[in-house]
Amino acid sequence: MSHTLHKPLAARAGILLAALLAALGLVLGAASPAQAHDELVGSDPAADTSLDALPAQLTLTFSAEIADDEGASVVEVTDAAGTALTDDPPVVRDNVLTQPLAGEASGAVTVLWKVVSSDGHPISGEFSFTVAGAPAPTPTETTTPTPTETAAPVETETPTATPTAIAPDEADSTFGDVWPWVLFGLLAAGVAGAVLYLVLSRARRDRDLDEARRGAAGTASRPGSEPPADQ
Repeated sequence: MSHTLHKPLAARAGILLAALLAALGLVLGAASPAQAHDELVGSDPAADTSLDALPAQLTLTFSAEIADDEGASVVEVTDAAGTALTDDPPVVRDNVLTQPLAGEASGAVTVLWKVVSSDGHPISGEFSFTVAGAPAPTPTETTTPTPTETAAPVETETPTATPTAIAPDEADSTFGDVWPWVLFGLLAAGVAGAVLYLVLSRARRDRDLDEARRGAAGTASRPGSEPPADQ
């Protein structure tokens, strides 16, 4: 009878233990997704890609929203020589982080990122891509210009002004315009000379008469003088 009592107890204990394990598994299964950290699901440029030139920005996409607090996200982008290629702080919107880039790069570009996931825990990662760079310009031959001979300047004689002879017609015309004035001048000079001669002659005659009168008066006034003979 004791064997019959032990069997149901053992069976019940096994069933109870299985139920407890199943319940624990369900609890752990339900809790594990809630406790899992977010992760990077994509980037632009993608890891291990090759580009012709450095893009204007880098984009990181995560599986859930990340913290957008100031300083919560840090992104470092450097070229093969270790030169920083970041320009401004990153910008977070929902589950997308955008990091502006600046400068020029050639070769491997390394990206280091660190963000705060939706459960409050920081997560980080690293990847790289390659920038091929612009091809080197092909040197072109430059043609040296051939010097050209410059023609010697030709001296030009300055024309000398030649006096223009007055044509006979022009001379006659000029004399014809002047000769009336010449004739008038000669006549005026003759008249002036005649008038002057008459004035001087009359003055001389008056003077002689005056002297003769004076002489006659003087002779008559002397006592014993003979009267002048009649002419």
